[in-house]
Formats: sequence, structure tokens, C-alpha cells
Amino acid sequence: MYGLRGTSIAACTALLLAIAGCSSSSGESDSTTAGPVRLYGSDGNMINSFGEEFKDQAGLLAGMKGTTPLTPLSDDFKERLLSVDPDLGDYLYSGETYDAIVISAIAAELAGTTTPSEIAKYVNGVTTSGTRCDTPRACLQLARAGRDLEYRGISLKRGGFTDAGEPSTASYATLHFDTSDKLDDGKTEFVGAGDESATTTKASPTPRGEGAETETGAPLKIGGLLPKTGDLALAFPPMGAGAALAIREINAAGGVLGEPVEWVDGDDGTNPDKAKQTVASHIDAGVHVIIGAGASGISAAVLPEIVAAGVILFSPCNTAAVLSEADDKGLYFRTAPSDILQGKALADVIMRDGPQQVAIVARKDAYGEGLQGNVRTELEKAGISADNLKLLTYDPPADAATKLDFSQGAKQIKEFAPDAVLVIGFGESANVIKALDAAGVELRH
Repeated sequence: MYGLRGTSIAACTALLLAIAGCSSSSGESDSTTAGPVRLYGSDGNMINSFGEEFKDQAGLLAGMKGTTPLTPLSDDFKERLLSVDPDLGDYLYSGETYDAIVISAIAAELAGTTTPSEIAKYVNGVTTSGTRCDTPRACLQLARAGRDLEYRGISLKRGGFTDAGEPSTASYATLHFDTSDKLDDGKTEFVGAGDESATTTKASPTPRGEGAETETGAPLKIGGLLPKTGDLALAFPPMGAGAALAIREINAAGGVLGEPVEWVDGDDGTNPDKAKQTVASHIDAGVHVIIGAGASGISAAVLPEIVAAGVILFSPCNTAAVLSEADDKGLYFRTAPSDILQGKALADVIMRDGPQQVAIVARKDAYGEGLQGNVRTELEKAGISADNLKLLTYDPPADAATKLDFSQGAKQIKEFAPDAVLVIGFGESANVIKALDAAGVELRH
């Protein structure tokens, strides 16, 4: 949903597993289909909660595999998340959400003020060239002492932020759905990507330091703009838990600028209109940093209003490459990596299975179309001709009550007779897979 340059993704091929065997779906096979089709996904649907969309067609996802930005999480961090939400079933973007809030808090402490434009000057520097620290308590102590520091928390492990305010390196996981429509953790593999040399070398202003006599504007107010509802709502629980945990641990460490950080809840609705309403509410409430949005397209839609208000937008899960060059006046940041990298990773996963014809279906927004284009480019570089690639997009439903109808697209894919189909979307993309099954596209399990 992510801009980084340079990559070690080539190493990914050594980690990817081929899935042996196949069985037909409940759909009827047809002579126009060359054979069983391998199904692939991306971060928006490679989560356990996505499998819950198939309760009426159990096992339909068996064998589906794909990639997601994911750092191996420690058992300790998972236990802390579960103390916030005992029912948590996924951890996707939990670390990135936690880190976005912690970095914002440290930057505010270094700046000595809650003024967003001043906080923004310190954000990139929090991740580079200083005394290394990995907890809110340790980092805030350094910040209060006016010390330069290098935060290495949950998702940020190697390189710091680039000049554009995003990770210079990232970790990706290859994930596999099993016969119960759940991710098989035993098959999850991790690979590093990116280039640490892309980390910014620009120095931050001198830290304010404890005891400086200035008006701070505390308390620091951080607002949520995460997908509590809408097509991406299935990915909200881990992000919500990561946010709550970060606020709890920052305040347990003494808060920021002498006062507890205030969290102002908010929903982006996976809908630009809903997100704009939430943004307006946050601005009226005097929020200094907004955490979100969930989808890249939603962030692109609300960014002009946020920038005009002089507020920071810090997303834990935007990956669209175009956001690296957004006109943000230095107020937009993200802890998720660019889809330029995920395009390489996904293409590598697909090519490992030796496909000859590939269909790529994507939701029509910055995330879907951007990642679709990146994967297409990488597949063509790998030797698949343009004639053997079919690209389709769909308009996401206007609201959660409207069901996506992909029946015509499914017929086109069946006629194309691919041996691989990549589905790039959120919760609504379950209806793409169901439509393929209903059209008689035989899915390899």
C-alpha cells in the first residue's frame, strides 16, 4: 500500500515454496481453461480474517499464496498486543502502527513542542545516527536529555527513513493459506528488501532538551484514521491493538512533554468521504498527528486538507509508490514500504511456479492499480510477454452493504485461460475469488 530504491528481493527465490498437488474447486471445469489455476494474493487479503469470508465455501483458498510487508514479531510483542486485544487473530501492520506512534511521540519530545510542523522536522532524524534505543521509555529518556537517537522498534529494524519519510529497508513474508482457509504459519518465510544507503543523511535540528523554557502546547494529541469499517475493516484489529499498546507504553514511560499523550479515536471507513469527515473532526479537536489512513487512496484523498491545516499524517500501512512524491510539505510519513518492492516480491513468488499466462485483478485505486502495474513490469522483465498478461480492475463498492459483482470479469478470465491469477484487493476481493469459482475456473489447491 509503500518509496524505496534498491532491493535484495532476488534472495527471495531461495525462500519460496511450490505447492504440490491440486484438486478442483466446486466450479465446473471447461475446455477453455488450460488447467488448474494457481491463486495469489497481496497484503490486503493475505490475512486470517480474509478466510472468514469463505465460511460457505470452506477450503476455497487452500493453496493461495502471496506476500505482505511483515517483520518477524517477538513473542513478547505479541503477548503485549494480546493484553490489549485477547481475541487478536492477525498481527499485520501492528508493529508499523506501534512504531508510527512511538516515532511521533519521540519527535515531539525532541522538538519540545506539539506544533506539527516542528515535530515533522525531527521525524526522519529519530530513525538515524544517534544512540540506538528500542523502547519508548529508553528513547524518551534520551530525547528529554536532548540526545540524538536512533529508534529501532518493532518494524524498523535495519535502515532508517529516507528523505521522503519512509523506510529505506523492509521485511516481506511469503504466506500460504491451508485447507481451513487459515494462514499456515509453518510455511511463512521472511526476506529482507531495500537499501540502507537510501537512509536520509540530513541532520535534524538541535534537540530542545529537558529544562528549556518554552511553551510546549502539551498534551500531544494523536488521532486515529484507521479502517474500523469498510472494505479494509478486516485488517483493523491488529492496527487498533498496536495503536492502543503504543499509547499505553508511551504514557507509562512518562508521556510526552510532561503530560500523557491523548488518543482521539477515528475511522476512515475505507471511504474518502468518511475519512474527510474524520479529518475535519480531528482538526477541530486540535489533533497534532493523524495515524492513517488505512488505504493509500484514502490518504491521497485527505492529504491536501491535512497539509492545508498544518497537521502530520503518518500511515502504518500505505504502500502506493506514488505517495513517495506526494506534495505533502514535509508532513506525510509512513512506516510501510513502497509497492515498488512488493511488486518484485510478488512477481518472484508467481514466477517460481513457472506460469505461462497470468491474469492480474486489482481494485481501482492508488494501491490496487499501482501494485498491479509494478507486478506487470516485473513479470515482463522475467520473460512473460504482454500478450500473456491480462489486467483487469474493478471499482470498489461504495459501501459495505453493496456486494461486488465480478461475474463479467470472471468470464473474461476464464476465456483468457490463465494458469495463474493474482488478486489485489481488500475484503471485497473475496467476491472476485467466488466469482472465479462460479464461472468454472478450476483453482489449484
